[in-house]
Amino acid sequence: MTGSTSNKVRAGIIGGAGYTGGEMLRILINHPDVEIAFVNSNSNTGNYVHEVHTDLFGDTNLRFTGELSFAIDVLFLCVGHGDAKKFLESTVIPDHIKIIDLSQDFRLTQSSKFKNKSFVYGLPELNREAIKTADNIANPGCFATCLQLGLLPLASKGLLNSEVHVAATTGSTGAGQSLAPTSHFTWRNDNLSVYKAFNHQHLNEIGQSLKQLQGDFNKAINFIPYRGDFTRGIIASIYTDSDLSEEKALELYKSYYEGHPFTHVTNKNIDLKQIVNTNKCFIQVSKHEGKLLIISILDNLLKGASGQAVQNMNLLFGLDERAGLRLKATAF
Repeated sequence: MTGSTSNKVRAGIIGGAGYTGGEMLRILINHPDVEIAFVNSNSNTGNYVHEVHTDLFGDTNLRFTGELSFAIDVLFLCVGHGDAKKFLESTVIPDHIKIIDLSQDFRLTQSSKFKNKSFVYGLPELNREAIKTADNIANPGCFATCLQLGLLPLASKGLLNSEVHVAATTGSTGAGQSLAPTSHFTWRNDNLSVYKAFNHQHLNEIGQSLKQLQGDFNKAINFIPYRGDFTRGIIASIYTDSDLSEEKALELYKSYYEGHPFTHVTNKNIDLKQIVNTNKCFIQVSKHEGKLLIISILDNLLKGASGQAVQNMNLLFGLDERAGLRLKATAF
């Protein structure tokens, strides 16, 4: 590996003080095949990482830096939407460094090429083989991941032939670390609200992926997102008209996700505590008269962000896809 004194992947992190940057650190500090070369944060330069992410006290003596190093193999951009593009406009990253961007800047086909960089959409359950040979990865959004994993098996067989209805609730960490009126504890606690009904930005990448598998898909995805009064996790209930029996639907979903180590299908009831703090997505499939109901759950900061980014890194560098991601669920 470039600049490495061992066989480990050398990683740099831009934006290490936020939620996704913190999760990236928590994973990579314990990843058997990774060495963290630097963690960048302009607002925390010189501070110990554990002074910001206080749960890492005793785990690392890394300090945040305002400098960059190109003696790395992979660069994680844990920055806000629009900021990844600004960073690459102002910084020339050598071609040998693979970039994994957690913002939405390069997810859509029309924005996946920027300057001399090309980005592959990093949903392993859709693009695993393309990810393995990619130069750079556009990591999917959290809602987008949750909803796509609930719908991809149907699209793969051309079975999305009517409108899709979705109600999904996300934890407060989905809004990022910066305070806003709807992220304060006093507002969020014991509360529930709808936002961006029918026009959430993740609908664009969801539609793009479904058309990748089912080229004639042109039905509405009626998506109602909710702000939940919990910290992390997404639960999405998805239903659409279907002629499949529950048995055939389960068979289809299990077949599609066979060989994908983090997505698991059942017809038993599922709940968020099964997947919070893991890189897993659980999918529950059931039939109700002419409707197929799909419940999809994942951790918005892990399978919906940093965990999936590390999964993509593992694929890029030929590592065990599960390396560093065998994480314990909250459970209770």
